[in-house]
Amino acid sequence: MGVHQWARQTIEQGLKDVEAQGFEQPMALRALLSAVIERSLAVRSAADLAAELQFIADNLDDERDYSFMRP
Repeated sequence: MGVHQWARQTIEQGLKDVEAQGFEQPMALRALLSAVIERSLAVRSAADLAAELQFIADNLDDERDYSFMRP
């Protein structure tokens, strides 16, 4: 199992636990994101983390075409 698959499985299990406690998924996901960012700052520079988050934000749209892609 790769680390990305592990992360997805961990989140899925965590969301099941969260719902069992009565929390809503959007709030739980926001809390997880905040915690991951906070923890990441302990091992990465703010500029590096900000660049990665900006890249992710810029690429949220699966339907977006990129100039470097060929038909």
